[in-house]
Amino acid sequence: MMQDAMNLEDSADVLRVLGHTVRLNLLSAIIDGERAVSEIEALTGITQPMLSQQLGVLRKSQLVETRREAKQIFYRINHDRMQAVRALMDRLAGTGRDSSAAMAMDRFQSGGSAAMFARIG
Repeated sequence: MMQDAMNLEDSADVLRVLGHTVRLNLLSAIIDGERAVSEIEALTGITQPMLSQQLGVLRKSQLVETRREAKQIFYRINHDRMQAVRALMDRLAGTGRDSSAAMAMDRFQSGGSAAMFARIG
């Protein structure tokens, strides 16, 4: 049960991070691949210190990965982490094939009763 609470807390933290306009703008700037901080700044118009602060939040939540080359730092989306976020959203939406909500809905639509649907989960 403690592991479940940790997963729920982590999920809530990631959703809070993603629910911020500036951070979504930053992620959009690197959606097509790795970019240097200076490129991100030019694309988004977000300047220091906000740029560094918000990139730090994305880094701490493991939504982005970094690479240093000389004095430049490059950012890219952490696709494994985003896949985990997608899986969470699929489960919440009931669109993941492995979700209990989707399986329950399948049973309900195939002739189960509403009471049966309520008991599953």
